[in-house]
Amino acid sequence: MVGAVLTQNTNWSNVGKAIDNLKKENLLTFEKLHDLPVEVLAQKIKPAGYFNIKSVRLKNLLDFIAREHDGSLEEMFALDVHSLREEILTVKGIGPETADSILLYAGNKPVFVVDAYTHRIFTRHNIVAADDGYYEIQEYFLLSLPEDITLFNEYHALIVRVGKDFCKKSKPLCQQCPLGDFDGFADPPDTMTY
Repeated sequence: MVGAVLTQNTNWSNVGKAIDNLKKENLLTFEKLHDLPVEVLAQKIKPAGYFNIKSVRLKNLLDFIAREHDGSLEEMFALDVHSLREEILTVKGIGPETADSILLYAGNKPVFVVDAYTHRIFTRHNIVAADDGYYEIQEYFLLSLPEDITLFNEYHALIVRVGKDFCKKSKPLCQQCPLGDFDGFADPPDTMTY
């Protein structure tokens, strides 16, 4: 959950450094993070960028868990995915991508995470429209794939890898892309490998 908040507007390597800072000081527990003053938290997560904003967003999430679920992640994740998603989206600073990342990766809930890589890759392959929003793209995946937590997790990880390594924002490496040049999500080429 910490990673889901910290990865907003930055890359994972910077988030990893921030999380390492928390681990080194044995702060990566709900109780310790919740009790940590926001100013101290901001300094610990500095490598993630926008650390003052992210420390407040993380504290908002921790306060929500304390207030609504007595600090119990087990209680929180016992809720059905739709109710919990709506609750998490009420937390200031938590949008759909962050909420869905929390649900999938921390809560093991069957939610497909859509990020900038997903939008970029599937727009460039003419699978989704450039003006499709988060929910339209997410619905496409949810209707096209079986509801499987492991599949959603792996699929998103592969999208991130293709986005980082090949489908770059500028200067994409289309000729080397493992997805090739095809027109449809449902019928990829037999040669597609990761």
